[in-house]
Amino acid sequence: MKKLNSTVFCYQWRILFGACALTFFIQCTSVRSDKVVKNQYDAQIEMDIEYLASDELEGRGTGEKGEKLAAEYISMRMKEAGLKPKGTNGYYQDFAVKNKDNPHGAEFAQSGEMMVRNVIGFLDNNALNTVVIGAHYDHLGYAHAGSLFDGGNAIHNGADDNASGVAGMLYLMKELQGKYTQNNYLFIGFSGEEYGLWGSNYFTKNSTIALDEITYMLNMDMIGRLNEEGKLSINGVGTSPAWKEEMSDIHVKGISTVTTEGGMGASDHTSFYVSDIPAVHFFTGQHEDYHKPSDDEEKINYKGLQLVLDYMMKLIEKLDDNGHLVFTETKDADQQSRRSFKVTLGVMPDYLYDGDGMRIDGIRADRPAFNAGIEKGDVVLQMGEYKVDGMESYMDLLAKFEPGDTITVKIKRGKKIIEKKVSFD
Repeated sequence: MKKLNSTVFCYQWRILFGACALTFFIQCTSVRSDKVVKNQYDAQIEMDIEYLASDELEGRGTGEKGEKLAAEYISMRMKEAGLKPKGTNGYYQDFAVKNKDNPHGAEFAQSGEMMVRNVIGFLDNNALNTVVIGAHYDHLGYAHAGSLFDGGNAIHNGADDNASGVAGMLYLMKELQGKYTQNNYLFIGFSGEEYGLWGSNYFTKNSTIALDEITYMLNMDMIGRLNEEGKLSINGVGTSPAWKEEMSDIHVKGISTVTTEGGMGASDHTSFYVSDIPAVHFFTGQHEDYHKPSDDEEKINYKGLQLVLDYMMKLIEKLDDNGHLVFTETKDADQQSRRSFKVTLGVMPDYLYDGDGMRIDGIRADRPAFNAGIEKGDVVLQMGEYKVDGMESYMDLLAKFEPGDTITVKIKRGKKIIEKKVSFD
């Protein structure tokens, strides 16, 4: 678990005492300014993640005290940057939610109704069109809402999921001051993503600017663990022809992009896609710490995170003179919305894999794949009589099987092709 260091402690002072601690904060910041050169990333990014992913925020559980502290922090940073409040209560857009299904398969940890809030700031360039840049700031608290940890209650700090995305949003908020001014920029910290895209869903139904003014949406969810191959997943590139056209000419050393077409997914870009707004999701991949207490700040790849943000800045620059982006509905939208899974292999897919089949990035103990002897790194090529062409076909095929079915799964392990008998629970 990550405790606050002296730098992040400055932020707590600022929240509690306001401007009187500003000088102390500046002194703390200057001590670490060498990191910008030494590690090739903005030191402020690290400071933001250290605070948001500290034990003091207790995992930023939706509607809980730690999440409210995170909201205060985000609003403070927006105010410092000179962003206009664009909520319904200053920077806050408060709303009430009740239990409902969500894409993470999470259980509702509290009964009845809870009050949560989005945090919204506006960079007004007096332009006709507005870009939404968003990231969810809630996480799992101590253990609920889809935790994959079997060791009981423990703080899930969510450094990658999604302090990394929030820190990225705060960085772009600063970097876009006075740049690429043919669009306005609306920055939104979403609540309740872990329970089912609550914040983004509420915003698109109760937007604080006209939805038809939004030209596109950029969503950052888990951008802090860029791997050695530099694989950056960009999901939703089929939602406008502009994405592929402009991305084809963007080159950032150390970044290799893997794209998917579909606008639907288990993150906040989905709410904008279903509102007919072009939207993409930036994501550096699953890892073994996903939804576990071990998703801590010291595992963040800060240099990689900076590369992701450099890529996004280049994309924003290229789209600055494109006017209002054309929206296109993706082919798999209806199919994805109808998916219903009665079975699971109990694996974590490698979302950055772009070869044939579906590569496994993690295995859950005592689940069908584990019991069949399937291992991390195996590539699933066939399930029963059906060929697995990639992530999409794998997801579709799960809906074809029932609990109690036993099938032959063909996998590639290294250079060998082997078969395993899998029995679904």
